[in-house]
Amino acid sequence: MEQVPSALVLGATGGVGGEIARALLRRGWHIRALVREPARRKLRADIEWLAGDAMNASDVADAARGMEVIVHAVNPPGYRDWDKLVLPMIDHTIAAARASDARIVLPGTVYNYGPDAPPLLAEDAPQQPLTRKGAIRVELERRLQQAASEGVRSLILRCGDFFGPRTGNNWFAAMIKRGRRPRAISYPGRPTLPHAWAYLPDVGETMARLLEREHALAAFERFHFGGHQVDGHTMAAAIRRAIGNPDLPLRAFPWWLTTLAAPFVTLFRELREMRYLWQTPLQMDNRKLLHLLGSEPHTPLHEAVATTLHAAGRTDHTGTLPT
Repeated sequence: MEQVPSALVLGATGGVGGEIARALLRRGWHIRALVREPARRKLRADIEWLAGDAMNASDVADAARGMEVIVHAVNPPGYRDWDKLVLPMIDHTIAAARASDARIVLPGTVYNYGPDAPPLLAEDAPQQPLTRKGAIRVELERRLQQAASEGVRSLILRCGDFFGPRTGNNWFAAMIKRGRRPRAISYPGRPTLPHAWAYLPDVGETMARLLEREHALAAFERFHFGGHQVDGHTMAAAIRRAIGNPDLPLRAFPWWLTTLAAPFVTLFRELREMRYLWQTPLQMDNRKLLHLLGSEPHTPLHEAVATTLHAAGRTDHTGTLPT
């Protein structure tokens, strides 16, 4: 009897962790997940839920026993306390992976890169971030690489800005205010510059396909996810089509508001730090990924945008604005 592959997903109730779990479930994996107070939440019945906390090393170690993969997709909500939480959590995951001989899977970001990053980002591009969050991301990956030299395998898939039907705080949501009929699209960058977007269901599918190639993976692997690399005008056209309003104006994002609110609102302070990523072209070089997989999962932009907006209550099932 063939053994069912298994994975522990840290962050399974979040956007990227949830999509990776869904993709693995479709392939017949057994999925285990940690969550605080599982009895108080409506959770999927096809996932084995354990009560626990990623900040508790023994919780992570216990949950990882017998697992082949640990998906590390947990982050502090609202960007709060990154300096206190992010690195201890990855240390707990590394220790658990070492004990269970599991491969760590990390959804990466472009925060690692500074303003000097080339327009087309390859996996080995220099990482010289100027922000605190970027420096933490670099250190997080460094610890994984160091652990790989000691026998703890890992896989990093770096992506552009996330969007999708089950995301939390993200730039796509910031462009269109929730809870009302949109009156404008607030675009954070110059609309003529290409920007990298990662549709979460495609990210989850890509991770699952990579894990199916375990035999072809090195102990420490990094891949870049191409996603949707489009300029602001193209993204705005997809949003207009999805909500059925071809005249919806495209306006500049109110960066002045994030500056005023930064001393009082953590989210605005963190968003302002990332402004430089919108001031230059940003595209992900996914040739290494394509060489291994042959193709990258790619939902058409208009479909991905429509699904994202519908899930947020911005459109009804016909693709138009709710009345």
